[in-house]
Amino acid sequence: MAELGLNEHHQNEVINYMRFARFKRSLCLKTVDSCFQNLKDSRLVEETFTVDEVTDMLDGLQTVVHSEVESELINTTYTNVLVLRQIFSQAEKWYLKLQTDVSELENRELLEQVAEFEKSEFISSNKKPSTDLIRPKLAPLNEGGTELLNKTVASLQEENEKLKTRLKTIETQATAALDEKIKLEKLLKDLQMIQGDQKTNANQDIAELENKVAALKCQFEKTLSDSTANQKFLEEDLVTTKHDLLKVRDQLSTAEKELEKKFQQTAAYRNMKEILTKKNEQIKDLRRRLSKYEPDD
Repeated sequence: MAELGLNEHHQNEVINYMRFARFKRSLCLKTVDSCFQNLKDSRLVEETFTVDEVTDMLDGLQTVVHSEVESELINTTYTNVLVLRQIFSQAEKWYLKLQTDVSELENRELLEQVAEFEKSEFISSNKKPSTDLIRPKLAPLNEGGTELLNKTVASLQEENEKLKTRLKTIETQATAALDEKIKLEKLLKDLQMIQGDQKTNANQDIAELENKVAALKCQFEKTLSDSTANQKFLEEDLVTTKHDLLKVRDQLSTAEKELEKKFQQTAAYRNMKEILTKKNEQIKDLRRRLSKYEPDD
């Protein structure tokens, strides 16, 4: 038996459509035959006819046959469109996009293959329609599967929107941190430019340094409260800072006048450097978090 390269279900659907097309074709041929028979019965009642009479009869027959054939061809076109519409509608419910190759409709080899298939199914074996193959319409889609697919798509879209919002928030935080870094760098430059004009005594510098150390301690504790490993590093850093503070006090007590201006400049610079270091670490952390949500190239 000739095959069309389709599975059993689809091949049965093709057989049903071809059965419908054969039925419509037989009706069309019967209509054309009836046109000729009507002409014989109504006009061919005399033994001889003039040329004009024969021409008139043939023109009338041509008009009737032309109208019947044209009507059937138009109806066949519309029928094919409805079949395609059913197939495409089912595909769209599953978010599929089907394509047709119109050039293949005139492929003689394929047309002969279809003719052989029709011959094997309807002519040679003289089959009668099987009740198992007759289906008046396309079977409906599994609505439960369609609903599940729609829910899955909606869920993915919602999750995508959440990720976009979160990414936008992280980008905003990173931008804000970068702006703050720029401001601190500008402030550091300004401090370096005016270091020569700053005049403070040793006691004021020590008190200011102690206050800044305390402020840095609070700021580091707040920033690194969720990380136990960084907490240990913070405590060690604070101890080192206190030791440095004692060294500075000792140096200031022995050479207060000589190192007063230099010490003041060094303290201001180190303080701003520590703040910048802390902000740089925040920016690096935000960038690491942002890179987790950026799509791969």
